Amino acid sequence: MTHKARKRFGQNFLQDSHIIDNILMTANPEHGEHWVEIGPGQGALTAPLLATGVKLDLIELDRDLVSYLAHKFADQEQLTLHSQDALTVDFSQLATSSSRLHIIGNLPYNISTPILFHLMKYADHIHSMYFMLQKEVVERICATPGNKRYGRLTIMLQYYCQAEPLFDVPPESFDPQPKVMSAIFKLTPHRKAPVDITNLKHLNQVVAQAFSQRRKTLRNSLKKSFTEAEIVALDINPELRAEAISLTEFARLSNAFTLKNP
Repeated sequence: MTHKARKRFGQNFLQDSHIIDNILMTANPEHGEHWVEIGPGQGALTAPLLATGVKLDLIELDRDLVSYLAHKFADQEQLTLHSQDALTVDFSQLATSSSRLHIIGNLPYNISTPILFHLMKYADHIHSMYFMLQKEVVERICATPGNKRYGRLTIMLQYYCQAEPLFDVPPESFDPQPKVMSAIFKLTPHRKAPVDITNLKHLNQVVAQAFSQRRKTLRNSLKKSFTEAEIVALDINPELRAEAISLTEFARLSNAFTLKNP
């Protein structure tokens, strides 16, 4: 039984056993843990995951692949297969009160950002996440202030998680080969938020506004929300660009915005 990758699902199947071994060695799944694999493809990572003795949920949208996986792993009692879009999964229902989830996957490039933000809703139920994405996106997620990749995605994900780049995955590791370099990275949800935010919607709004015109200084990019004097009063230099502002400083801006817009 075979399955041809479908472009509309963003499918690129991992084939490189060396990369698979590296992923497992880094993620270090242990017997009895509860893992969730998003987009298992043809099961290249699924089989070695199951061999470690974990409880495993698979989430796959492609119905043909669901049939393929159901047949391939029919004798695996510790596996549960969900024929579902990851964006509709309530991950809190998969977790138990005694242990948080470990999530892993080769995310479809075309909907990777929505999936990541969907997962952030369930950060309290997640212990760790290991994902493969385009290297450029991983660099954005893991960037620090002052880096050209640093942006809205960086700040909003790092509010929820510690982000750590792990290693690159070349195009030849897949079938079909993507046109970009990929990379593995780890997200570890904070047990306590790194900054106090009064209103998350306002944080997102301020960050989006600041980065809407990256080349402008905060004085100009945030002029609809703050005067220059108000920015200075928050101990932030209004002559800096958004890419130079830390999460802590964005928290101050966000909370000040909430006070002005209760």
